[in-house]
Amino acid sequence: MAMGDGRVVLIGIVSLLLAAANAHIIPGDVSFTYSGMTGPSNWGKLSPGFAVCSSGKHQSPIDIRKEDTSATKQCLIRDYQDANATLINNGFNIGVKMESHAGALTLDGKNYTLQQVHWHSPAEHTINGVRHPAELHLVHLSDDGEISVVSILYKFGKADPFLNQMMGQLAELNKEVCQGDEEAHIPLGILKNKQLEKETRKYYRYVGSLTVPPCRENVTWSILGKVRDMSLAQLNALRAPLGVGYTKNARPLQDLNGRKVELHQC
Repeated sequence: MAMGDGRVVLIGIVSLLLAAANAHIIPGDVSFTYSGMTGPSNWGKLSPGFAVCSSGKHQSPIDIRKEDTSATKQCLIRDYQDANATLINNGFNIGVKMESHAGALTLDGKNYTLQQVHWHSPAEHTINGVRHPAELHLVHLSDDGEISVVSILYKFGKADPFLNQMMGQLAELNKEVCQGDEEAHIPLGILKNKQLEKETRKYYRYVGSLTVPPCRENVTWSILGKVRDMSLAQLNALRAPLGVGYTKNARPLQDLNGRKVELHQC
């Protein structure tokens, strides 16, 4: 194996894991849903690969209690770039895959490249028990295979400029689903990712997991303190292509199990 090939293999393996975590049918044809026998309380029983969904002690999402956070000062450095992207119906959520370099997040001196974003509604994380209508996850990957997710919470208000870029494609995605293509891919062209980079002076950080099977742990979460606006029409457009069992796709809150949640202000 040539020098550097090991790192390439590792990144490839983690990329496959990320793909599995955002596919409607997980390898092995194991489906999961948000209710009933294949719902969150049974995810860990659906496949040996999902066991950590039940046995893990560092699972996500969580309720963030402001009074229990430890304050520190460390800025969240994000430098996103316009990138070619594809709108994807993952079956259980709607996502966007970055097809070219979309910029990076710098955390504790390490760079994490933006790979994809996807939406959950209602929001998965809560702040002092308050649950917002939607949550956007920005999934980043480092060269050594570590995952860092930035979370943006949304309330109803003005239309979100980032989501506005793809409203026409969302309608097209819905039409394709109605015609039988349940996992449609729609090219977006160049996506203006700088709109995801609006400055925030406050964010919460903790170590958790992916919020869908296989529920991989050791994921660093940064939940932005600034709640952004989204219109009801935009939320409906995100839900329209999804099946009835997936229009509400928030995993229930998980126990903190002694984990520390940091409040960063800069």
